Amino acid sequence: MGFCMDKGNSTIESRLSANGKTLLEKRYLLRDAEGKVAEEPGELFARVAKTIARVDSRYGYDVEKTEDDFYQVMADLEFLPNSPTLMNAGTELGQLSACFVLPVEDSLKSIFKSLQDMSLIHQSGGGTGFSFSNLRPKGDIVGSTNGVASGPLSFMTIFDKATDVIKQGGRRRGANMGVLRVDHPDIIEFIRAKEDEELLRNFNLSVGVTDEFMEAVSQDRDYALINPRTGKIEKRLKAKDVFDRIVTCACRTGDPGLLFLDEINRRHPLSTIGTIESTNPCGEVPLLPYESCNLGSINLAQMVKEGAIDWEKLKQTVHTGVHFLDNVIDANKYPLPQIGQRTKQNRKIGLGVMGFAAMLARLGIPYDCREGIATAEKVMKFTQDESVQKSVELGEQRGSFPNFHRSALARDYPAMRNATVNTVAPTGSLSIIANTTSGIEPMFALTYRRNVMGTRLTEIDPVFEEIARKHGFYSSQLMEEIAGTGSLQTSPNIPEQTRRIFATALEIQPRWHVRMQAAFQKHVDNAVAKTVNLPHEATVEDFREVYMLAYRLKCKGIAAYRYGSKAEQVLEIGNAGDKKAGSTGTVKACTKNGCE
Repeated sequence: MGFCMDKGNSTIESRLSANGKTLLEKRYLLRDAEGKVAEEPGELFARVAKTIARVDSRYGYDVEKTEDDFYQVMADLEFLPNSPTLMNAGTELGQLSACFVLPVEDSLKSIFKSLQDMSLIHQSGGGTGFSFSNLRPKGDIVGSTNGVASGPLSFMTIFDKATDVIKQGGRRRGANMGVLRVDHPDIIEFIRAKEDEELLRNFNLSVGVTDEFMEAVSQDRDYALINPRTGKIEKRLKAKDVFDRIVTCACRTGDPGLLFLDEINRRHPLSTIGTIESTNPCGEVPLLPYESCNLGSINLAQMVKEGAIDWEKLKQTVHTGVHFLDNVIDANKYPLPQIGQRTKQNRKIGLGVMGFAAMLARLGIPYDCREGIATAEKVMKFTQDESVQKSVELGEQRGSFPNFHRSALARDYPAMRNATVNTVAPTGSLSIIANTTSGIEPMFALTYRRNVMGTRLTEIDPVFEEIARKHGFYSSQLMEEIAGTGSLQTSPNIPEQTRRIFATALEIQPRWHVRMQAAFQKHVDNAVAKTVNLPHEATVEDFREVYMLAYRLKCKGIAAYRYGSKAEQVLEIGNAGDKKAGSTGTVKACTKNGCE
């Protein structure tokens, strides 16, 4: 390779934050037979670059140049692939994808086959999504035994327990998405499933809603619950009452979110091949059964030069990222043969972004304003256009994905290597390594604690510290003042424009969170993972407005979280367990008992 390992590693070490180094050592760096760390961060990136670049030999490319390019974007923390690629590339396991969706059909054989498949995927470091909508409802007849069906929730608890046992690859916490259509007869039980915090701890839950249901909510009409076994109507419910239960439970427990199934399938380029019913665990990749998708994220904070976006650098990074992720499909060792087959038929990738809030701060633009939204659209449209251009180029050079001529893309392009190219993922761990803000989220707080698989990391926003030092208002006293709240809003000596730029997630009005998600979704062919973080005193009405706005703005899904609504949460402000640290007033409606 065209770099010196010792020098390269020294440079990388200087770029990594203390938390980034801690996370790499705990979860990513290879270990020897005695469990001791056996590689440096530079060696990790070299291992990944070498493994992924080797694919280019199949297509007559300059492998050494590709290896250099891949290494450099990772070493400079400008682009990082999803965690399984960092962990497993160049190892015997070799499973490189993060996202999988598995089918669950209405038979005991299918259910437990999916359970077995899930276990293998989790063991290899992937996360799984399921729709349980095809299972007959609780109390329905079981013809083979003349017994009574126990319903989707009973089987979901088995999947949940299995996930507890099989921690993903030993280094990732097991994660699942569970989806139930809103017209399933067991929908009320599903909506209320997280009232007991001990149940389904390894699942995110989303109600799969249709346009028909959302219109019935708006018009205060009833709608039909349909038995998936018979196709017959079981009963009718008022749509508004069901929607009220959804938002009340979401406010109280953090679940369920919504998946807008009709919008997802309207925009799916392979709608003639199958119907999408579920997504990966965080909702950013809607997939057909047995599809997988490998993700990577560009660090937008690194795409700013002298107070402006460096468009040429962003273009080159996008092209490198698409090339990298397409290679991953060929380098991957798939956990199941049918996953490998379907993934190679469609060759979906998900190139996304992280560090967007940090980019805005460096540009001097507040998150919650029209200029912030306009910047989001401009950046993501550019990213999408360049991603498509690179995929077309790869398609012409290497061949289009096998199902290209069955896709909607064949109407508009002469070739296309990948059925989808863009995603916005949460980038929880990747953003720690890259020392930037997560995905497209606003800054959660200027100082906060993050819980990562038993490790508590205290974080200070690096861009805030950078700007505070640059403009001369950084002091240890200031950092102590904001340590308890994570906010600048009570610091009168800070310029008002600076306070606007560094408004945090809980201080931003919910509608701006949703508008930002929708701005990115306009230029993303997969989906956007975003959480609308709300203060502790948020109400059911706040959740109702968030969910309805997401539908009106054509998001593909929505998730919202009220600070402190779970006993354990990933991000915390102030003293551990202090729910009021995320509060600006008196707690209201969400705290009543039950999701009635």
